[in-house]
This record gives sequence, C-alpha cells and structure tokens, in this order.
Amino acid sequence: MVRVTNAVASRKRKKRIFKRAKGFVGDRKNHLRLTSDAVMRAMAFNYRHRKHNKRNFRSLWIVRIGIASKINGISYSKMMNGLKKAGCEINRKMLADLAVHDPASFTQIANTAKMALAS
Repeated sequence: MVRVTNAVASRKRKKRIFKRAKGFVGDRKNHLRLTSDAVMRAMAFNYRHRKHNKRNFRSLWIVRIGIASKINGISYSKMMNGLKKAGCEINRKMLADLAVHDPASFTQIANTAKMALAS
C-alpha cells in the first residue's frame, strides 16, 4: 500500500508559518521548528503591544494637554474638570491634536473650562 504524505496540507501549513517569519534573521526564517517558535513568540508580543500602544498614546495625549493648559494658566486636572462641568465632550486625543496644531482653538477651550470652574 502506498504511503500517504498529505503533502498539500503540510506544505500549506509550512508556507503560512514561513510567510509570517519574513524578515526574521538566521535560522529563524527557514527552519520550521525554530520558525514556528519565533512566529508564536512574535504574535504574542504583537498582541501584548497592541494593548500597550493604547496606554502609551493616552499618556502622550495627557502630557501634551497638560503642557498646553499650563501655558494657558490652568492645570491639567482643573482643565478636565472644567470641561466636564461645561458639558464639553471633546476627548483627549482631539484636545492633544488641537494643542499641537491649533493653539488658538485650544486657548478658547481652556477659557471655557476656566469659566465653568468659576461659576
């Protein structure tokens, strides 16, 4: 009886792993066992770092808003509290973008926050 190798399916599995290992250095790109370990590790880091990116960007936005609000004479926490009291629903990402690219608009928003805190 002829031995069945299931060549098509196993080649497809190997190609899928090798395709994900494109750009890896040394034996990690062309030896199946090492490649599969490296790819699994890379995918785990990829998943983890997608979560870290969200944290990193939020902290970057907070730093930018804090610096811009200090320039306008209000602290970050008071600015956010004032915006909440004023009913302004602009998020930190948009505030940080305004702080960098349109300081005049950010000044108006800071003044809105100050007015809401004063009343």
